[in-house]
Amino acid sequence: MMDSPISHELMTLRHRVSEMEEIQDQARETVEKLGEAVEKLRAPALRLGTLIQSLPHQRALVCVGGTDYVCSVDPALPEAGLETGGRVLLNEAYAVTEAFDFDRNGPVVRVSEVFPDGRLRVGNEAGVSDSIVIRSSLLAKEKLKVGLDLRLDPNLRVAVEVIGSSKRIDRTLTTVEALPWGSVGGQAEAVQAIRDSIEMPFLHAHLFKRFNHPVPKGFLLYGPPGCGKTLLGKATAHNLRCQIRDKTGEDHPEFFLSVKGPEVLNMWLGESERQVRDLFAQCREKAAEGHLAFLFIDEAESILGTRHAGRVGSNILSTLVPMFCTEMDGIESLRNVVIIIASNRADLIDPAILRPGRIDRKIRVRRPDKRAATEIYKLYLTDSLPLAESREALVNAVVDAHYEPSETNRFLEVSYRSGRRDYLHRGDLASGAIIAAIVERAKEYAIKRSIEKGSECPITREDLLHALTHEYRENELFPPSDITEDWLKLTDFEPGNVVRLAPCKHVEAESAPQASSI
Repeated sequence: MMDSPISHELMTLRHRVSEMEEIQDQARETVEKLGEAVEKLRAPALRLGTLIQSLPHQRALVCVGGTDYVCSVDPALPEAGLETGGRVLLNEAYAVTEAFDFDRNGPVVRVSEVFPDGRLRVGNEAGVSDSIVIRSSLLAKEKLKVGLDLRLDPNLRVAVEVIGSSKRIDRTLTTVEALPWGSVGGQAEAVQAIRDSIEMPFLHAHLFKRFNHPVPKGFLLYGPPGCGKTLLGKATAHNLRCQIRDKTGEDHPEFFLSVKGPEVLNMWLGESERQVRDLFAQCREKAAEGHLAFLFIDEAESILGTRHAGRVGSNILSTLVPMFCTEMDGIESLRNVVIIIASNRADLIDPAILRPGRIDRKIRVRRPDKRAATEIYKLYLTDSLPLAESREALVNAVVDAHYEPSETNRFLEVSYRSGRRDYLHRGDLASGAIIAAIVERAKEYAIKRSIEKGSECPITREDLLHALTHEYRENELFPPSDITEDWLKLTDFEPGNVVRLAPCKHVEAESAPQASSI
């Protein structure tokens, strides 16, 4: 039986209605999605804030853009997710609806004080005033100390992360080796002066207190270069530790911070002063931890020179010297930091530095005489070395040649204002550094001879004498020019008494510089 035309039309109409309904549903969904997108684009942005403190009754103190708000917290948000210093999302009603991780950006500041309640006083070197901040949940149990660099949240209210120690001159920190006083040859007078000035106040503090005798807190070691000023400073730190340990049984590790004056100088405004403050701050921190803190400044005249002696157009000395004086005045005598400065031109150091109460003791480190040179040669020519003769014979031979006042040993011609003329011989310009170089050069000769012959050859008298002559002829340790100012740095003369200095011609075989005059 065939379908009637009416039934076929009904089926077609029903199918058409279904298609239209389906199209209508798809159009409705598309319109709804577009409506939602439009509403999102028209909705105001949500705010991110820093959680300062969780409050009772599902509320929280939140900082947004530098302004504090007491906000309600979404009950669905777990309290464990709300951490001090963390980021939180606020809706249009300023309600906390979501918690995020800690911000990974923010300014870096330095801790200048830690309060008993855990708050921190922080600042920076840009001249901005210090501020007080709280700790984040991450730093709540951290042991923070002055000098650490911290990162704050973008709202500058909470310390979020420890960046590390402040940028300091840690490259100058020297590990103090075992240097008993016996290893410092030829400086008996300077050693005794240092022991009287440094060891006695530590070992006999009750007597100094009984006599109401002030304890010095600063020392100047001055003298020609290469004569052991740095070695004396290191030996002071080591031997003071040993003396205190032997007498009291307490072992205080030494902290020896050695810096050369030119390392402090910096072209940027305020940077040199910052480094001076950092040097003293490091020593104070170590002293507070129980260390014997020593600050050794070599070539001190470069940063502590007289304030009218600075470079033309440069006022750096006019700010460095007052900064150093301020730091020195803030040090309690020898109870936390020992300051040692060294220079071969003490006459160029500002008098404000050398006055009593700052640098109290001036200890002269002299060039070794014949007896002192014998001690130094024995320190370097040990019995463990392969020697062609006895150590005594070799040392006596090279010392006699070194200090012989002969014409061939003349090294420098000196003319005084009085008209008198004198000569300095090799021994008059001897130093511990030169003696060490002579011995090392003699070792090189013996090593080369051993290589050539294929067997061990000991150090001979000829090696030492040849090394002595070669060391002075090579002129490595002496000024290459005839400028009187440069030569005065190597001598013990008063600059005002000398008219002319000139190297003797027979010492420089090929060419001798002309004499200079003042």
